[in-house]
Amino acid sequence: MEKIDQHKKICGKLNEIYTAKNKDYGDSFTKGFQEYGLTMPAIRLEDKLRRYKQLIKQDAEVKDESIIDTLLDLANYAIMTIIEIENRDGE
Repeated sequence: MEKIDQHKKICGKLNEIYTAKNKDYGDSFTKGFQEYGLTMPAIRLEDKLRRYKQLIKQDAEVKDESIIDTLLDLANYAIMTIIEIENRDGE
């Protein structure tokens, strides 16, 4: 598979995850952003980065949280932060 096709597939998966989690949790990310600003996504991104660092040191006890799952979460949090910044700034 070409890398551009892999990228497109991963982005599709990101959107599926985002849609499902937004349905489960509501728009909690936006509410947190509105209350705490850029600090809130920084904390969430740092939590995921710490999780990633831990996973590369040792296997996960929780088997449904792989390195790939963690990286997908990092990517989605980054995208959600961009959305909130653009919406806040009227872009």
